[in-house]
Amino acid sequence: MGPTRGNGRRRLVSDINVTPMVDVMLVLLIIFMVTAPMMTQGLNVDLPETTSKSLRQEEKPLILTINKDGEISINNVPLVRKLMIQELEKNYRANKDQPLFLRADKNVPYGIVVGVMADIKAVGFDKIGMITKPSEKK
Repeated sequence: MGPTRGNGRRRLVSDINVTPMVDVMLVLLIIFMVTAPMMTQGLNVDLPETTSKSLRQEEKPLILTINKDGEISINNVPLVRKLMIQELEKNYRANKDQPLFLRADKNVPYGIVVGVMADIKAVGFDKIGMITKPSEKK
């Protein structure tokens, strides 16, 4: 019936049965493995690599992206340069303290990136964060 002592009395079993927990963890692992590739979205940008630490952020930032073809988008909404400036002005008027991060492909000509940064500064944003990829240690 159950574990017994030498005198014939039964003793309590205080072991935890971990089999159900392992089963649940394996099911969750499989679910995350299947759904993780579906969660990636956005623009394909080859970021430059740096060794700096990431910034802490309290509110949702504006992310201005320049892809390898020089196309500009704000928060994944493609825009031409003139509309980009209008959108930045609208966001700046709404919240002057909103952080702005520039995410530029490393193959974009330097002149385009500097021109966009000048437009951002002209609108009024003082602090521009640069999104980079951590460098791989060799």
